[in-house]
Amino acid sequence: MRVRRALLFMPGDSRAKIAKGAGLGVDSVIMDLEDGVAYSQKPAARETSAAALREIDFGRTERLIRINPVGSDFYTDDLMLTISDRPDGYVLPKVESSTQVQIVSEWLYQAESENGFPQGSIPLLAIIETARGVINLRDIARSDQRLQGLIFGAEDFAGDIGAMRTPEGAEVLYARSAVVTYAKAYGLQAIDTVYLMLDDAPGLQTETRRILEMGYTGKLAIHPKQVAPIQAVFTPTANDIAAARRLIEAHDAHQKAGKGAFQLDGKMVDMPIIRAAQTVMARAQAAGLA
Repeated sequence: MRVRRALLFMPGDSRAKIAKGAGLGVDSVIMDLEDGVAYSQKPAARETSAAALREIDFGRTERLIRINPVGSDFYTDDLMLTISDRPDGYVLPKVESSTQVQIVSEWLYQAESENGFPQGSIPLLAIIETARGVINLRDIARSDQRLQGLIFGAEDFAGDIGAMRTPEGAEVLYARSAVVTYAKAYGLQAIDTVYLMLDDAPGLQTETRRILEMGYTGKLAIHPKQVAPIQAVFTPTANDIAAARRLIEAHDAHQKAGKGAFQLDGKMVDMPIIRAAQTVMARAQAAGLA
C-alpha cells in the first residue's frame, strides 16, 4: 500500500494548479471534481483532469481523482471520462454506506477489463463526513477489497450535525476517533481532515502531531505550503528511529533469554511499548528511512 502522509487537493479545472501539485513531492495529489469545482465547470474539470493524467509528469506522486458523491447526477460521468487515462485511485466523498463503495468497485472491475488494466488494481479511499457515515463505519470499512483508507471530513460532518467548529475540535472528537478506530480494525489507512487556517503553520503542526498520536497515518492538505509540515510530522526523525530500534533490539534479546517485560533506562517495557516502537519503524520504512 502506498505511503499517504499528505494528500493535496487541487481543483480539477485548473491545469496550472495540478501541475504545481505534481512538482511538490507530495505523496498524493487529489484532482477534485466535487466541492472545489463549480457546477458549470464540472465538464471542464473532467477534461482537464484526464489531460493531466496523460500529459503531466507526477513523478512518484499518486494521482487521485475525487469524484462527486455516488448517487449524484455527476459521478458516472466523472468515472467514465477519466478511467481510460488510468488514475492511481479514486476518492469517494460523503460515503454513508457500503453499497456506495461497492457500486464504484463493481463499475471499476468492468472498466478495468475493457481497458486492459489488471483486475482490482485501482484502489478507493472513502471520505466519512456525515453522521450516517459515522454510524455505518463498520460496514463501510469492510465493504470492499479495493478500499485502502478512510478519510475524516470534519467540516462537512460538523455541518451535518449542526455543530460549531472550534479550534479544540471537541465537537468532532467522537467521529474523528471512530474513523481511526474502524480504519485500524480493518487494516485501512486513516487520513485526517483539512486544516483551514492557511497562515497558521504552528497550529497545523500541533493538530497534525495530535492526530498522529491518535493513530492517523496521513492528513489532507488544501494548499501547497501545508505539504511539507504535514509530511514532516508523519516522518520519524533520526532520534525516533534510533530509539525505536534500540527498544526492539532489547526486546528481542530479552525474548531469547526467556524474559517478557524488562527495564530500559529506568522504565518498564512491555508489549504495548514495543508495538509503538514497531509502528515508528514501519513509518520509517515506508518513508525510505530504514
